[in-house]
Amino acid sequence: MFIRSWFNKNKHRNKQPQQQNRPVIPISANLEDTITKIINQLGNSPDVIVRRFTLGKEKRIPAALLYTDGLVSNSIVNHFFQTLLTEYPEHSNLSPRTVVKDQLLNVGEVIESENQTKIINELLRGASVILIEGEKKALIANSKGWESRGVTEPENQVVIRGPREGFTENIRTNTALIRRKIPSSKLRLEQMRIGTLTETTVGIMYIEGNANPKIVEEVRNRLSKIKIDSVLESGYLEEFIQDAKWSLFPTIFNTERPDIAAAELLEGKIVILVDGTPFVLVVPATIVRFFDAADDYYIRAPMASLLRLLRIATFMLSMILPSLYVAVTTFHQELLPTTLLISIAAQREGIPFPAFVEALMMELTFEVLREAGIRMPRAVGQAVSIVGALVLGTAAVEAGIISAAMVIIVSMTAIAGFTAPSVDLAIAARIIRFGLLVLSASFGLFGILFGLMMIAIHLVGLRSFGIPYLNGLAPFNLSDQKDIFMRIPWFMMLSRPRLFSQANEVREKPTIPHPPKSRRRNKQEGDPS
Repeated sequence: MFIRSWFNKNKHRNKQPQQQNRPVIPISANLEDTITKIINQLGNSPDVIVRRFTLGKEKRIPAALLYTDGLVSNSIVNHFFQTLLTEYPEHSNLSPRTVVKDQLLNVGEVIESENQTKIINELLRGASVILIEGEKKALIANSKGWESRGVTEPENQVVIRGPREGFTENIRTNTALIRRKIPSSKLRLEQMRIGTLTETTVGIMYIEGNANPKIVEEVRNRLSKIKIDSVLESGYLEEFIQDAKWSLFPTIFNTERPDIAAAELLEGKIVILVDGTPFVLVVPATIVRFFDAADDYYIRAPMASLLRLLRIATFMLSMILPSLYVAVTTFHQELLPTTLLISIAAQREGIPFPAFVEALMMELTFEVLREAGIRMPRAVGQAVSIVGALVLGTAAVEAGIISAAMVIIVSMTAIAGFTAPSVDLAIAARIIRFGLLVLSASFGLFGILFGLMMIAIHLVGLRSFGIPYLNGLAPFNLSDQKDIFMRIPWFMMLSRPRLFSQANEVREKPTIPHPPKSRRRNKQEGDPS
């Protein structure tokens, strides 16, 4: 019901825009003329190599091999040269282009093209182009072989138990990592190129039968409408296709772990891959997903549930703890025990600033230290942030500028913020924290309550590709409670989330092995019991 009404309201967004096709510039049958045009269009770049040669010892047909140095595999290019120079048949009734394509080039992908623009684009993507005198079509052979980073353990989404492999900057490696985990014929991959200058390869992966076809079509339409000159990272696309452009809360999930991407696909979601970045996008996304860690599904259910509840509690603590301290110490001192109130008052004696200014100064200082620790070289960044916090905190307390209780509150807030598995959600909490500080300094606990109510209203109204952001909670669905605040054991997860996978909601019913029943021992065998 929710998806149907959302898509009906946004029908005008699903109309395919008319794509403006680029004009086709045909190449000439004259070899030198074609080479000159290609080289001139590339600005005589020194990394574009032109190797002229002749086909056949008797016919001696002029030809040329073009490739971009650094983007091709040298072994493949050398193999091309050896084959073309030594194995061309002298007596053949076929055209030279057909002979080269069908008999000499033994690579996986060889296409023909007469479009000069396409030839140049493929040349700059690592392909080798073969031009033959008298032929109006060029042969484009796959010879990509640039240097790339290998599959290593992700640096951000660290797990205690689980796979140690992460995505790379090569989109083909990333799709292979997912296919290795889901070797199913229902796994679909669609590709397009976005960016008038970069023409970045973007892939859409989903499982047919699990993913909602309307959401798949919506993802496809939103990506096809993007008009931009370059896409260097998946964050470019995220800002284009997200529902709430100005919301602090992320409505698109990102990950650099293939196991998480595979799990999301099995839930009925769609994965968007971008060439050149190890971070893939997952849609639709709900707020509950941002509290999940990868090893929640690899450890036993009771421990996973406890850790998830802990992360949710510490996230709320990281948002409201400084504002709660300011509100209580400024407006609601009667809520504190007498002993604690006297201790805080003694610490604040001689402090020249109110509690709000104290909290604001400490929060800003910690944000500066956090950013400095991230941007500095890794060898010294962590040490600088830790030592800086200790030195500044101790010096501020001894100088009488900040109370010791405020240092404790800010430190607890910072530690609680580090427990969030999602960096995007942690950043949202850091920004909201300042707003709640202002409300608490102005209206006390009533201001905090008002701020939390506004946040709740905002979350209820958010959508991610037609799916409510609080799916499972608002609207409430009893069957989805098995994996929200707590995770039940795998043998009890019999269904997928209802709104994500309407076509194939029921999983395979698991077969649960039971231990053998205890049998009474035969006393005739001499058992004393």
